[in-house]
Order: sequence, then C-alpha cells, then structure tokens
Amino acid sequence: MTASDVAPVISVRALTKRFGDLVAVDALTFEVQRGEVFAFLGPNGSGKSTTIRMLCGILEPTSGEGRVLGFDIAREGERVKQQIGYMSQRFALYEDLTVRENLEFYAGVYQVAGASLSGRLDELMTMAGLQDRQGQLAGSLSGGWKQRLALGCAIVHNPPLLFLDEPTAGVDPVSRRRFWTMIYGLAQGGVTVFVTTHYLDEAEHANRVAMIHGGTLRALASPAELKRSAMQGQLLNVTCASPMEAAALLERAPGVNEVALYGAAIHVLVDPTRTSEESVSDWLSDHGIAVGNVAPIEPTLEDVFVSLIGTATVATGQSTTR
Repeated sequence: MTASDVAPVISVRALTKRFGDLVAVDALTFEVQRGEVFAFLGPNGSGKSTTIRMLCGILEPTSGEGRVLGFDIAREGERVKQQIGYMSQRFALYEDLTVRENLEFYAGVYQVAGASLSGRLDELMTMAGLQDRQGQLAGSLSGGWKQRLALGCAIVHNPPLLFLDEPTAGVDPVSRRRFWTMIYGLAQGGVTVFVTTHYLDEAEHANRVAMIHGGTLRALASPAELKRSAMQGQLLNVTCASPMEAAALLERAPGVNEVALYGAAIHVLVDPTRTSEESVSDWLSDHGIAVGNVAPIEPTLEDVFVSLIGTATVATGQSTTR
C-alpha cells in the first residue's frame, strides 16, 4: 500500500467563501477517504453547491485551503477537473444523440480513445443496463434511464472521485434504488463518492454524513454515530387524534425539547429527567386529545437532521430536506 492509497481523497481546512458581506461557506474542515460514500446534507442555501464548486476547481475560495486528489483547489483547479467525475440532476445529456453517441461524445471530451474505447463503452452500458437501448435517442428515455446514462457519461474516463449533486431528485423510488446499487458498486471498486442529496434514506447508507446549515458544518459522523450521539434526550413516537393540534400542544408541554410531525404521527424529543411516556399521554388527554400510543423509538437520520438544523415539519416516507 502506497502513501497515496491512504491519503485523504479530499482534505479541507477552514475553507471559506464570501460573496460580499454574505458568508456562503464558513470555515469548513473535513476529510474524505478513498472508497467512501460521503453524503453532504443541508437545506437549500446552506452552502452545499458552493462547497462542491470550490472542490471541483470551479470557484476560488476566499480563504482556507483544500486539496482534491492531491491537487490544490485554488491553484490547480484545471488539474482537479481533469481527474474527477461530476453529475447533477440537470446533467447535460444530448437528447438528439443516441445512448451510445452520448457516451462516445463524453469519451471524446475526456480524451478517452484508442483500443480501449469500445470495450469501455460496452462496460458502461452493461453496468447501466443500457445494452438494449444503445441506439435509442437519449431524449426518449425515462428519467431513471437518463440518470443511468448520465452516470455512465460522468465516469467514462474512470475517475477515482465522483461528485453527485442531487443526482436522483425527481426520479421514482425504484429507479433511485437501482441507481444507488450502481453507486455502491463503484465505491466497492475503490471510487470515492461525494454526494449531496435531499433524500435522507439515501444518506442512511453512506459511510459518513456531513450536515451543513448556514454555511457551517453542524455534524460529521457515520449514520449510526449521529443517531447515537446527536439526539439529546429520549425520542417518543406519538399517535393520536388531531396530530397538528397535538403537536402545537406538545410544544408547550413540560420537559419537551422538540416536536416534529412525521406523517400521521408525531416525534417528540423529551428530557427523560423531567417527563415520561405517561406524562406526555396525560398532557394530551388533559387537553382533550385522544391518544393512541406513546412509545420510545430509535431516531432516524431525519430526526437527527430536524434536531440539528431546526426544521419544524418533516414529511413522510420519501422525505426530503428541501
């Protein structure tokens, strides 16, 4: 094993970006290791895209430093761009070209040529399940198939580091699952994946999760570690009549720290030294709310996000941080 195998793929120290008086990214410090799936979470305007643009060598930092694949992002931005793969939800496929022609075009952009080109294109189409669609126009593909093709175009040059900026926004759940199966396969092969996502169920499967808000890094750990350490108190799941009214009442209850609607249920973070399941149930009953059940639960990443970022209400199922 060489030193390059163990050195961080991304290393950031006090990275800051200001636009006039606005501090978009405020002194970020973190590292990403080879082969990690690293999830970067935050609401719109939190600094995610600005951070990625700096890491990709597109935007120059105001202060601090960062190295990507050993290159200084401020002084060697062009070298960074040559070595990475990048994909977003609006990846620029050419809709009047076929599947294979799109792959051939991006192979040319990244200067992939010679005897290995045909084999590489066949490999990518097999990975993405596009063998039977290589002659189909990209514009006629469904959203899920377009994302698979976009991923193939982004990695046609075998980059060791892949940036994914909300890659599955607007894609159906089945397609999202298939897309992430490909991503995990790449990571197992040694590719490092840096992904921003609005889907917290996707972040559950990352090696580590960074949560950013207001340009500041609020938490960085594995999903399991975040769920163990970030929640200060006992999390209760409450089912009852009139959940919106009940949530408003619970915000005033003694010993209740946080309240969030979770579909038809309510997640309530309490100080266990001041309140209990019984006292929460009694509080609601005393205010005329029929209670179904109050029980302790293990927090999800969504609960951690709400606790750290302070979102008032979260959605069910395919939840987002929008």
